[in-house]
Amino acid sequence: MNAVTSKNISVTTAQPDISAVPGQRLVIVSDAWLPQINGVVRTLDRTRQEMEKLGLEVHVIGPDRFRTIPCPTYPEIRLAMNALWALPKMLKDLMPAAIHIATEGPLGSAARRFCKKHKHPFSTSFHTRFPEYIHARCGLPVSITYAWMRKFHGDASVTMVTTPTMRTDLDSRNFKNLEIWSRGVDLELFRPRPKDILDFPRPIFMNIGRVAVEKNIGAFLELGLPGTKVVVGGGPQLEELKAAYPDVKFLGPKTGEDLARHYAAADVFVFPSRTDTFGLVLLEALASGVPVAALPVPGPIDVIGDNSCGVLDEDLQRAAMRALEIDPALCRRHAEKFSWEACSLQFLQNLTANQKPKPDQSS
Repeated sequence: MNAVTSKNISVTTAQPDISAVPGQRLVIVSDAWLPQINGVVRTLDRTRQEMEKLGLEVHVIGPDRFRTIPCPTYPEIRLAMNALWALPKMLKDLMPAAIHIATEGPLGSAARRFCKKHKHPFSTSFHTRFPEYIHARCGLPVSITYAWMRKFHGDASVTMVTTPTMRTDLDSRNFKNLEIWSRGVDLELFRPRPKDILDFPRPIFMNIGRVAVEKNIGAFLELGLPGTKVVVGGGPQLEELKAAYPDVKFLGPKTGEDLARHYAAADVFVFPSRTDTFGLVLLEALASGVPVAALPVPGPIDVIGDNSCGVLDEDLQRAAMRALEIDPALCRRHAEKFSWEACSLQFLQNLTANQKPKPDQSS
């Protein structure tokens, strides 16, 4: 058995019976996919890799297979144009035993429509707090968007959420069939390394992720911290923040080894977001031996909790300064409790426990 544990997350995952997925073929439909760089993409890609190790045949259908247009207010994200008529043919050709709908965008909506039409069971996952994101961008009341998302996920055999806190939150909003699907971290890639890649005055306080209004990065940049503030990542708010905070080092997007070296070069990872469902970057920072300063909100509450690898405080400045005192070894040890293998087995267990025999799709 494999375990993923923290003070707040406790998941034990038995080896699932993959024969419960007839034909051992799974399709994941996601509007977020490579070459996008974000936590959803990293999670789906690593889950795919782990399930293929188990002998499953996994196909990810993302925007890269379609004609696309840029997402309004976020041109880096591409939205599939012809999903409603092109996606059904792909699914019929693949004849998957199981369909997982990872996102609520055009591809996810087209897949849901296909499954309902052909009475094919499907699972979904709740990765992103779109109601809060949309409210932050245009002021639309979150109640309207949550009502739509509740309907979107309502017919799924299971809706997978990242943490117990998120399950409690969505349960209070009348979402049904909720199960936990936690996250892992690549402990080989993200590890303590020399900090000399960055020649900035120390201490270095760093944020890594999408530079967008819903990430609340301005709350980090406003802090009166000593040393240097560093932001790694790209997004629609990048140029605005670069102009507003000329003393902050904006280093742009990083990937692979380059990204890992930048994580490890920080002295404290500052996470000001109030809208993340988990915060995969928290695990990546901890695995790199970097303590976390964050707000006491869903995501950090579950990953950090009252463990000594980070500080959660509504006073983010106080949290960042206290985090400087944390032993990096404690951070690494906490991250080692999270594995992608256990995460992926948990995903598959949720899937096989809720799938039913596939009906005839010839109609």
